[in-house]
Amino acid sequence: MSQWSQVQQLEIKFLEQVDQFYDDNFPMEVRHLLAQWIESQDWEVASNNEPMATILLQNLLIQLDEQLDRVSQEKNLLLIHNLKRIRKLLQGKYHGNPMHIAVIISNCLREERRILAAASMPVQGPLEKQLQNSIVSERQRSVEHKVSAIKNSAQMTEQDVKYLEDLQEEFDFRYKTIQSLEQGDKNSVLMKQEMMMLQEMLNTLDYKRKEVLSKMAQVINESDVLMNNMLLEELLDWKRRQQIACIGGPLHSGLDQLQNCFTLLAESLFQVRRQLEKLDELLTKLTYDGDPILLQRPHLLERVNFLLYHLFRSSFVIERQPCMPTHPQRPMVLKTLIQFTVKLRLLIKLPELNYQIRVKATIDKNVSTVSNRRFVLCGTHVKAMNMDESANGSLSVEFRHLQPKEMKSSAGSKGNEGPQMVTEELHSISFETQVSLYGLTVDLETSSLPVVMISNVSQLPNAWASIIWYNLLSKDSQNLAFFNNPPTATLSQLLEVLSWQFSSYVGRGLNSEQLNMLAEKLMGQQISYNDYQLSWAKFCKEHLSGKSFTFWVWLEAILDLIKKHILPLWIDGYIMGFVSKEKERVLLRDKMPGTFLLRFSESNLGGITFTWVDQSENGEVRFHSVEPYNKGRLTALPFADILRDYKVILADNVPENPLKYLYPDIPKDKAFGKYYSCQPNEVSRPTEGGVKGYVPAVFIPISKISCIKWPESGIGAPLQFLITGRSPYADRINRLNKV
Repeated sequence: MSQWSQVQQLEIKFLEQVDQFYDDNFPMEVRHLLAQWIESQDWEVASNNEPMATILLQNLLIQLDEQLDRVSQEKNLLLIHNLKRIRKLLQGKYHGNPMHIAVIISNCLREERRILAAASMPVQGPLEKQLQNSIVSERQRSVEHKVSAIKNSAQMTEQDVKYLEDLQEEFDFRYKTIQSLEQGDKNSVLMKQEMMMLQEMLNTLDYKRKEVLSKMAQVINESDVLMNNMLLEELLDWKRRQQIACIGGPLHSGLDQLQNCFTLLAESLFQVRRQLEKLDELLTKLTYDGDPILLQRPHLLERVNFLLYHLFRSSFVIERQPCMPTHPQRPMVLKTLIQFTVKLRLLIKLPELNYQIRVKATIDKNVSTVSNRRFVLCGTHVKAMNMDESANGSLSVEFRHLQPKEMKSSAGSKGNEGPQMVTEELHSISFETQVSLYGLTVDLETSSLPVVMISNVSQLPNAWASIIWYNLLSKDSQNLAFFNNPPTATLSQLLEVLSWQFSSYVGRGLNSEQLNMLAEKLMGQQISYNDYQLSWAKFCKEHLSGKSFTFWVWLEAILDLIKKHILPLWIDGYIMGFVSKEKERVLLRDKMPGTFLLRFSESNLGGITFTWVDQSENGEVRFHSVEPYNKGRLTALPFADILRDYKVILADNVPENPLKYLYPDIPKDKAFGKYYSCQPNEVSRPTEGGVKGYVPAVFIPISKISCIKWPESGIGAPLQFLITGRSPYADRINRLNKV
C-alpha cells in the first residue's frame, strides 16, 4: 500500500494535520494524482543536488502533462482547468530554483510519515502534544488579527494627518490674507469676525494635532505590546519547533505567517514615522505656545525608532540550519573540508532591501568553546540577500559552498581529545549584516544552533547523539558549554525522540511495544518509565550490560541496516524488530508450527534474525533462531530472498524451509512476495540460459542441524549456500556444504 493510500485512511484529526502543509507551493491535487511516482523518487537527495532536482522537476511536469492528456479524454473540465493552472504555477515558481520544490516535497513526505507514525501510537507523545498545541494556539491567530488592526489604524491616521495638513493650509492662507490688508481694514468689524474665525481654526488645529498625536501614540503602544508580548513569543515558539524538527520531530511551519506579521508591523511603524516627519514639516510652518507637536513628537519618534530597531534585530533568522548535502537528515553535524548549506531570512520583506543587504558568515565569533580546536570557513562567505532565489519571494540568502577547516595551530591539540570528547564539542556559526533604510541603520547578527565538527565520518553517530540531546533539552541557542554538565532527560521524552528517528530516517516510527523494549534495554525492569531520569552517559557513553558498545551505537547501527537493506519491509510493518528473546517465545508459543517473526539482534551490531516455532513428535514446543544477518550478508543476498529460500537440513539430509507464517498468521509469500527479486530458478537444461554448456546457479541460505531434537535456545548454523542444477559438480559442492 502506498504511503498516500495510508494517509487517506487516517482519522479526521490526522487528516486535518495533513491539510495544513499542502498549499500552492505543492498542491494536494499533484500529490494525489502522482502518488506512486512521487514516492518512488529520492526528493531528499535532490533537495541538495541541483542537477537531480532539475531533472525531477522536468519529469514532474511531464507527469502532469500525461495526467492532462488522460483527463482531457474524460472531458473533466474542472480538473483540466485546475491541472493547467497548477502546471503553470509550478513551472513559473520553481524554474529558477528546482531544489526548492525538492525540499518542499521531501518535507511533505516526511511529515506524512510522522503523522502515520503518530496515528499508530495509542498515546500522543508529550513533546508532540505540546508542539501541536502551540501551532494552533489562540495567540497565533490573535497576533495576525492585531497586526491587521494596527495596519488599519496607521492607515486611518494617515487620513487624519492629511486632513490636518489641509486644515493648516487653509489657516495659513487666511492668516496671510489678513496680514496683507491695510491697517484701516484690520480695524473693521468684518476683520474682527475673521480674526475670531482664525482663533477658532487655531483651536481646531490644536485639537486635531493632539488627536493625531494621541492616535499615533496608541498605534505605537499597541505595536510595542504586540511585539514584546506576542510576536516575539511566536518567534521563540517557531525557533523551538525548528529545533525539534531538526531532530526528527514535526515539520516546523509558520515562518511565512511570521514574515507577514513582521512585515506588516514594520510597514505600519515606518508609516507612523513618516507621519511624524510630516508633523515636523507642519511645525516649521506653524507653532505656538503649548504646541503638542513640539512637546510630544521627539518622544514618539524615539519610540518608533526603538521598536523598528528591535523588530529588525529579531527578524534576522536561520531559516534552514547548517547541513551537509551528503547527510540531509543529520543537520548541524559538519565534517571538515566538506561543503554544507545554510539559509537565512529577513522576516521584514520590503522591496527597497532587495540586493541591498550583504551577509557575512563566520565561525565561533567572540565565543569561547570547550576545546582548543579552532576553525575557519572556506568558500563564499559573503552574499547578498534577495527575493529572487526563493520560490515564495522571501528576502533570503543561501550559502551553499561553505566548508569548515581546522586551523593548523590547533591541529596538534586533537591528540589529547578522544573521539567522544570531539563529538561533545559545540561550535557556533554566526552571520552579520547591516540594514540602512529611510535614515534608520541597524546592525544585525544571528547564529545557528550549535554544530558539532567531525573529521571522520565514523564520528557521525556520536555527533548526532549530541545534537539530539542538546536540542531535546536546551532552548538556548548559544549554550556551547552544554556538555560540561549535560542535564538528564525523562525517559518518556527520549523515547518519543527515538521514535522520531525511525519515522524521519526510515519512514516508520515505533509503537508502544517497541518503545517498551527500548526502555527495558536502557533501564532494566521498571514499574514505570514515565518519570525516570536518564543521564547522557547512560544514553551514549556507557556500554550496555555485557556488551562492547553503547545503547546509541546499537540503535544507530539498526537504523543504518534498515535504511540500506530492509527499508520496504520496515515501512510496511513486517519487521517487529524490537522484541526480547523472552517476549518472542511468549508470542510464538501458541502459534502454528512454522510461524516466525523478525527481530533485531541484541548482541550483534546492525544484525537482524528470525525465530520460528515448531513441535517435536511428542508435542514439545521448540524455538529456533538463525544467526543474525548483517549488512555484509544482506549486500550479497536480499533479505526477502533469504526468507523465501531459507532451508534447514535435518538428520535425513532433506532441505526444508521451516518458515511458513509471519507472526501472527500471515502466509510468508503473501507478506514478502512483492519484495522477492525473482522466482527461484528451476533445474534447467544446459542450453536454456547462461553461458552455453553451463547450468544457471541459484544461491540458497542453509542452516544444518545435526539432530532432530533442537534445544529452545538453539541457534542455526552459519549461512551456507546450496547450488542447485544438474551439474557434475553440484552434488560434490552440496556434500561439502553439509560437512
